[in-house]
Amino acid sequence: MNIILIGLPGAGKGTQAENIVATYGIPHISTGDMFRAAMQQETELGLKAKSFMDKGELVPDEVTNGIVKERLQQADTEKGFLLDGFPRTQAQAEALDKILAELNRSIDAVINIEVNPEILMQRLTGRIICRNCGATYHKTNNPPKVEGTCDRCGSHDFYQREDDKPETVENRIQINIEQSKPILNYYNAKGLLRNVDGESGIDNLFKTIQSIMGEPHQA
Repeated sequence: MNIILIGLPGAGKGTQAENIVATYGIPHISTGDMFRAAMQQETELGLKAKSFMDKGELVPDEVTNGIVKERLQQADTEKGFLLDGFPRTQAQAEALDKILAELNRSIDAVINIEVNPEILMQRLTGRIICRNCGATYHKTNNPPKVEGTCDRCGSHDFYQREDDKPETVENRIQINIEQSKPILNYYNAKGLLRNVDGESGIDNLFKTIQSIMGEPHQA
């Protein structure tokens, strides 16, 4: 199953991505992880990406698309993959179609987690992150099982991102809404878009996603 996961900041994408990986055994491929891996491995494209990032410039599509193609050719994607953070533009979506066609593959579904922007405001301003392992929690909606202790690694060091503060959150949501419209329209026209209710709770939302993805294939 080849999936693209889309959602505004705070929609619960990270949590659902973890659930999908655990249940279906497919890799979660995020743009940031791809860039980091390509730079660590010092691939030709990774070094190109680094040269732009070091100058504080956006990485051009041709480099990003190349890194995506390299990642999708790795053995762990054989059963499928979960793309997160790519494509961000219609041009990238069209490039992804070409890449997948060359690999004799295609996207099965584009899952868009829908949440009212006002609810996103509440969610984002309550988000806390473990400084040690990056696990994300929410002070009210999804706190650690033991207050002040990370479930995943046991650390007691949490922080709030600068851009999770209310004055910046609203602007970020609006920008993301505008930026995501062309992508949503593109995949809707292809009949691949599946809108899911991100306000239904973590477990119910995952059940909806499972109904789209079907039963996990047994190895």
